Formats: sequence, structure tokens, C-alpha cells
Amino acid sequence: MVIVPANSETIARAAELLRGGGLIAFPTETVYGVGANALDASAVARIFAVKGRPASNPIIVHVADTSLVSTVAADWPDVAARLAAKFWPGPLTLVLPRRVDVPDEVTAGGPTVAVRVPAHPVALALLRGAGVPVAAPSANRSSALSPTTAQHVLQSLGGLVDMILDGGSCPGGIESTVVDVTSLPVRLLRPGLVTVSQLEEVVGEVVKVSRAQPHAVLRSPGLMDRHYAPRTPLELANDDGTARVGQLSGRVGWLTWNDVHGVAGVERRSLPRDAVGFAAGLYAALHELDSLGLEVIVVAAVPSDPAWLAIQDRLSRAAHRS
Repeated sequence: MVIVPANSETIARAAELLRGGGLIAFPTETVYGVGANALDASAVARIFAVKGRPASNPIIVHVADTSLVSTVAADWPDVAARLAAKFWPGPLTLVLPRRVDVPDEVTAGGPTVAVRVPAHPVALALLRGAGVPVAAPSANRSSALSPTTAQHVLQSLGGLVDMILDGGSCPGGIESTVVDVTSLPVRLLRPGLVTVSQLEEVVGEVVKVSRAQPHAVLRSPGLMDRHYAPRTPLELANDDGTARVGQLSGRVGWLTWNDVHGVAGVERRSLPRDAVGFAAGLYAALHELDSLGLEVIVVAAVPSDPAWLAIQDRLSRAAHRS
């Protein structure tokens, strides 16, 4: 189906399609997701087929409010309640013990389920209208760049979904933070828009998990070595990238800072020097460069301080070579 503007009529139709086993792409405050009824194993299996997603990679379940977590989670520990009170609706995903009736397709066969309440008005209206928990990874081919516009979804998944709700550009620009609260101290599985320092203000110590253990059952998406990657090879500079792009021949893309001068013959895109602004524009800039048929994209080194942890994570995985 073609892209449709998100309004009360199209959201109601999308909710009906979800209840009937359909796949709906929709905006959140992080990136666009492609959703299915999380309690319908066949519908969730369609997500994996459309994305080319490994069965070992679990999917985050989205619910309309905290009271509906119990539709997919078997327990609601105090630490989860405190984090939800602070950050929901918002870009924080909590990993909880699963209910037995949650399909293995959602959890990659593991004992936990990842859940969040999104902050985007279109996502919340869709969830309320559907009346079911919605399993929704990013609306793109597996390991590729996440979409932050409806057009990105169309370019990646085309007509493989039943509807793409266009709610404009996603303001956050990168995926949610994922925290495992099944044991203490809580574990950070994926950095995101909620920072470690913000988490620590609520729960104290947070243990960082940098990579999944070999052969371990994944509790969160975003743990594969290569992820969030454009089709064009991506290279990380150790400075603003000026010297490196000057060394390269052919068609070169360059993602750097607002105040860095361009280099002749190089396709340059610039982003702010603050972590929030950089995150908001990162995928959109990479999508644009990736559409130009370049030979390589060079990305300026980002700061090493904790506020940039999620961006460091996304770029390192995007540049990873299998």
C-alpha cells in the first residue's frame, strides 16, 4: 500500500489491519517501526520474512500504557515501575520476564520480553485503537539503516507492508535505550536516547553490556555486530575527517560538523556538535548520502563522553565489517 497521512481515519484502518494479522509501519519518537499483533505468531513471523530478520533477534513490544504491560510480561518489579514512572511514555525499553502465551517469535525463544510505551501521538493512537500489544522492530531490512521518515520505509520495504502511516520525521532519530530489569543491578543492553546518567539517577548502578555473548539467547535487538548500516561502506575518522576525505578518490561522502569547511568534489552533510541534535539528524543524513551512489562515506569522530554513548554504538556497528 502507498504511504498514507496519519489521521483518525487512517489510524483506525491501520488498527483494524493489525487486529486482522496485518503489518503496519508507523512513526515513533525514535524511528519508524513495522508492527504486528504481538500475540499472533503468524503475524509476527511476517515481520521476520519482510525484514529478512534472523529468528534469533527478539522484537520490542509496544503498549499504550503501563497497565497493559501485563499482557506480555509475567512480573513487574519495583525497579521497572520506577523507571516507567520517570521515562514512559518515552524512548526506554524494559526487558522483563515473559508471559508463557507470548509467541517465541517475539522473544527469540528466550525467557524475557522487551516492552516500551512510545511517546509519539500517532503510535499511541494506533496502539489504543488496535487494543493489542504490538511487536515492532524498525521498519527496514535487517541490519540496514533505520528509517526516520515514511519515505525511508517505502524505499526499504516497498509494498511488503499493508500500510505506512506518515507522521512526519521522527524527532529522536535513533532507537530506544534497552535495560534488563530481571536482576540487579540493572543491565544496559542497548544505549539510546535515555542516557546512563539519567538511568542512574533513578536506579543507581547500571551495568553496561557491550556485546552479546556467543551463542547466548538475545534479550534485546541491536546487539548484532553489524547493524544500522548504509549500503555504502562507512568509515570512521579519528578527527573531523578533513584529512581522510582529502586522501580518497572517487565519489566520497562526508558526515561532519556544522562549522567544518567543505572539500571540493566531496558530498558533505553536517550535523550539530551536541549529542541530541546529532542523533536527531544522523540516520536522515546517512540515508541521503547512501542514495547518491558513493564509494565510501567518512564520518567525523564523535566525542568520547557518556552523552554520546548511543551514537558511538550506532556508528561502530554501522562501520563493522563481517
